[in-house]
Amino acid sequence: MLTFKGFISYVRRNPALGIGMGILLFLILFVTVGRLFVDESKAYALSVPINQPPSKEYPFGTDSQGKDLLAGMVVGTGMTLTIGFIAGAIGLGLGALLGFTSGYYGGTFDTVVKFVVDVLMTIPSFLLLILIATTLSDPSTLKPVEMALILSITAWVRPTRTIRAQVLSMKERPFVMMAKLSGMSGIEIILKEMMPNLLPFLAISLAGAVSGAVLGSLGLESLGIGNRREPTLGMMIYWVRYYAAFIRGMWWWIMEPIIAIALVFIAFLEISIGLDEIANPRTRRRV
Repeated sequence: MLTFKGFISYVRRNPALGIGMGILLFLILFVTVGRLFVDESKAYALSVPINQPPSKEYPFGTDSQGKDLLAGMVVGTGMTLTIGFIAGAIGLGLGALLGFTSGYYGGTFDTVVKFVVDVLMTIPSFLLLILIATTLSDPSTLKPVEMALILSITAWVRPTRTIRAQVLSMKERPFVMMAKLSGMSGIEIILKEMMPNLLPFLAISLAGAVSGAVLGSLGLESLGIGNRREPTLGMMIYWVRYYAAFIRGMWWWIMEPIIAIALVFIAFLEISIGLDEIANPRTRRRV
């Protein structure tokens, strides 16, 4: 069993994982502890003077809608991460279910799953998301949870494909054959034998799914598809473009969401790199 001391020792040997987890922990503390120090109502329009540069009263400045950008960053970063985690978890959950069952049992079900995945892989997922979102009655009023559900419609495709490939390779290994000979059912083999061996790979898939969902939400919201009242990072980018903050020299309004977005992607990238060392023995370092 991995102890806390052992975990710290491993993180020291695997700096990418430590950096990624450290950045993610910082973001989580920023959006949780930060709520104790800001007035969340100021993250919405017409709550503070407009176009104020950073100052003692408004450390992150204000925008052209009269939003306190510090409050907006605290609330909006949390909303964006929530969208990513919900969509990523749903996508990975469905992808794992389909990948394990189709890869292990094969047959007609596997053929159908493979066909659907192959077809969807050829369709640009972002264009599909735009089409789905814009068919709603009023995409400009989408709530964060609704945005996450829309993103999850395509978030399962890549996990299904990669997990299925891993299962197809794993089910021919001796330990799976021994489990079959011992009388274990297919579900038991999947849950007790295969899934524990793929936990690091599933963790990598989750990091990728969350990162992809965050990217999808940023893309949709920057086009104005989403609740324009909510201060998500994507909507902040939309209003930066709408009010031409670049031309007007409002650097604080531009830099803050860009830095937050960069930290989110760096965190999940570093975590994926760090977990790859666990999942892939060929890249594992020797003490």
